[in-house]
Amino acid sequence: MAQQANIAAQTAFGEAVVAGNLDALDDIVAPDSVDHDPAPGQGPGPAGYKAMFNDLREAFPDLRVEVEHLLATDDELAFAYRISGTHLGPLMGRPPTGRKVRYRGMQISRFDGDGKLVERWGSSDELGMLRQLGLAEGP
Repeated sequence: MAQQANIAAQTAFGEAVVAGNLDALDDIVAPDSVDHDPAPGQGPGPAGYKAMFNDLREAFPDLRVEVEHLLATDDELAFAYRISGTHLGPLMGRPPTGRKVRYRGMQISRFDGDGKLVERWGSSDELGMLRQLGLAEGP
């Protein structure tokens, strides 16, 4: 049963991000949640996630997150995802390019007994994203 509750919490997290309903993260993320791989300048807890995803949504207003693979235990979820969007707002101090991006990432989330996110480890292909936008060199 815990697996299903955690899957539901992670699904609600993703839906909140895509819809721009970031205040919903207050109900999903524990106040003392730790992100072991935070974005540059990301603060702790729900406020840190809200600020980071607000910046990402400003840069990519049509942001989409598609879960491609999911594994769950009683207190952890591991999933692979694909992010896509069009760069229409500032990103890391850079003006919009109007280019579309599509890149992958992976995450492990740990939940407490109440279905709240308490820890996160993750990685996404940010260099690939920057290359697609023409903001980094590469193939």
